[in-house]
Amino acid sequence: MGEKLKRFILASRTEFGTPWQPPADIYKTRNGWLLKFDLAGVKPDEVAVEAHGRRITVSGLRRDWTREEGCTHYSMEISYNRFQRTIELPCDIQSARIGSEYHDGILTVRIQTEL
Repeated sequence: MGEKLKRFILASRTEFGTPWQPPADIYKTRNGWLLKFDLAGVKPDEVAVEAHGRRITVSGLRRDWTREEGCTHYSMEISYNRFQRTIELPCDIQSARIGSEYHDGILTVRIQTEL
């Protein structure tokens, strides 16, 4: 990879932010699957859930809403930008019943494969 391309990639990541991946818990249930995503600080209307084949993708945006006039950052560990997480399950979920619920920063996705 050329030096010019490396600099462009690094600049792009800094300017636009690299998507972060929220942590997830995956449970097998009697009727399908239960997925829990840690989305602290993300507004529910900033989240999208999509299913394709055996994959389910959760994506969206977390914004920094605590900025004050004249404030500069000292240390930042929380990612404020786009996020995306794709989970591949061992079965096709295209015809499954999928529902989601958002409560206290946790997105719960229920996938009912046995109807």
